[in-house]
Amino acid sequence: MTVAVEPRDDGVAVVTLDRPERHNAIDLATAAELASAWRDLRRDESVRAVVLTGAGERAFCTGIDRSVTVPQPPSPYAMDDPLRDIGPKANDLWKPVVAAVGGMACGGAFYLLGEAEFIVADETATFFDPHTSYGMVSAYEAVYMAQRMPAGEVARMALMGTAERVSARRAYETGLVSEVVPRGEAVAAAVRAAAVIASYPTEAVQGTVRAVWAAKEAALAQALARAPQLIALGNRPPDAQAALFAARGPGFRTR
Repeated sequence: MTVAVEPRDDGVAVVTLDRPERHNAIDLATAAELASAWRDLRRDESVRAVVLTGAGERAFCTGIDRSVTVPQPPSPYAMDDPLRDIGPKANDLWKPVVAAVGGMACGGAFYLLGEAEFIVADETATFFDPHTSYGMVSAYEAVYMAQRMPAGEVARMALMGTAERVSARRAYETGLVSEVVPRGEAVAAAVRAAAVIASYPTEAVQGTVRAVWAAKEAALAQALARAPQLIALGNRPPDAQAALFAARGPGFRTR
């Protein structure tokens, strides 16, 4: 198992991506386990709020595992993306989800962060989007982040690729993160907030979650609908992407 679900006695469940040796990157099995976990939590009446985090200190999640091969249909108008169904909202879970981030959060991690209600980060957290560096279109990731950050900040993060990382403090200043806490304390802070939310009447909480999402659903749906075509037309072939990934340099700037 690469996704651990820990129910607590205060109405909170902690969902942990448990592949620290791979920086909690998501392979096909992990993607399926995430979807299954969200669907199970929908039906668990003892759980009224969820905390999502990653195991280890180095990363919350680094997106899709680059060892994964995903066969694609032979049309630029269709694309299979194993990360489209890994988020709570994609699985019709409307219980509030608080993300607790330490270390790196990049690329496909934004599918998860984009469907959380809010994000707590520890001071080690960094956020970046490597797609353009490897000849890939940042479509879904940029769309999700555009729901949380000013457009200029999203554009900069997506276009700067691996050359620049956004610090926890800068993420807080731009609205991506709601709270920055000392190293190693993100989960505890997220659980504290989730426990307060779980103590309130669940109908009111879930109705409020729906109301907040209703404010952006139309724009989000339209933007996501364009993503497959942009990716199919703009991505370099997988072997060219792999060559760029293999040739990546170690340097980056954190702002």
